[in-house]
Parts: sequence; structure tokens; C-alpha cells
Amino acid sequence: MSKEKQVTFEEAMQNLEEIVAKLEEGDVPLEKAIDYFQEGMKLSKLCHDKLQNVEKQMDYILREDGVLKPFTIQEEEKS
Repeated sequence: MSKEKQVTFEEAMQNLEEIVAKLEEGDVPLEKAIDYFQEGMKLSKLCHDKLQNVEKQMDYILREDGVLKPFTIQEEEKS
């Protein structure tokens, strides 16, 4: 059993954009369009999972004392 190469977020997005472009052309045979759609869904899930992982990592920021605390963005007050 061979391991699939780990795809980076950027590679997955590029592949997804290429699939979308092919499908938007409209001259893809139905069977091929289904294959593209399935591959696109896999890439979309991969990107979503990677973004969720990064979001979880960004939820915490290291304080000076070395303790992790939740990270929140404070909006500027409007004048």
C-alpha cells in the first residue's frame, strides 16, 4: 500500500481552480465531469480541513510567561 504524497494547501487550491476552470468550459464529457467533480470535492475537503487546523492553531497565542491563552481580535472603536 503506497502513501499518497502530502499535498500543500496551495497545491490543493491550484488543482481545485484548474478543475473548476475545466468544468466551466462546459465541453467536458459527462463521465469526465463527474470524475473532476469528485476530485474537486476531495480537494475542497482537504483545503477546509487544513484551514480548520490552522484556525485552531491561531486560536492560541503564546504569552510572555509561556502560557497559552485564547487569541481574540479586538476591533478598533469607530469615532
